Amino acid sequence: MADTEASIGYGITFEMADAATPTVFAYIAEIYDMTPPSDSTDTVDVTHMQSPNKTREFIDGLTDPGEASFEMNLVPGSDSDKALLAAKGKRKWCRITFPNGVQTLFFGVRTTYEKAAPTDDKMTATVTFKVSGEPVQTDAAAPRNISAPVVTGVAKVGAPLTVDQGVWAGTLGLTYQWKVDGTNVSGATGTSYIPVTGDIGKGVSVAITGANDDFSTTVTSAETADVIA
Repeated sequence: MADTEASIGYGITFEMADAATPTVFAYIAEIYDMTPPSDSTDTVDVTHMQSPNKTREFIDGLTDPGEASFEMNLVPGSDSDKALLAAKGKRKWCRITFPNGVQTLFFGVRTTYEKAAPTDDKMTATVTFKVSGEPVQTDAAAPRNISAPVVTGVAKVGAPLTVDQGVWAGTLGLTYQWKVDGTNVSGATGTSYIPVTGDIGKGVSVAITGANDDFSTTVTSAETADVIA
């Protein structure tokens, strides 16, 4: 028996754009428990006086694409909070990207943005979009880097540099390659790098590659200031 291809939902991203500018997406951060659009088709009773064996007959009716929803950690005043507040009463072009690179695209109207701020737990929000029209599901596409990676730390011999991987859509995993003055450092493939004497006077960057089963995408961070002794 073949191994299962099941996976968890970790890595799913949600983005939305104004219907008038469907290529300019706003990324909504801190989401979890995503429920994509559903697919429920009505049945219409077409039974008549001569229906065979006195048995009811039905035909397909209209399909209701339902709702799309997610929970999120609420950060009041964040870009995500402002974008969802501004979405009230507007038709949005929404994009859900799964870790394997498959996307679900649909028009939706934000119907619910319900916030909760308990005394002794994290602040959260529930967001619901009423789906309008038939959603489109794409084939797998190459991973997309939504927010660029950034190297943090002081570029100094013996002082560790670390990388913030940024935000990625459609990737099942990330790999790292550190560079000094644009050249790969042999064996430097982790999430941190410690400059050595030979790096003095040169900038350090890191290339991150996101991959799914079919594609890969590589993005390189900006270089640090020149390494000092």
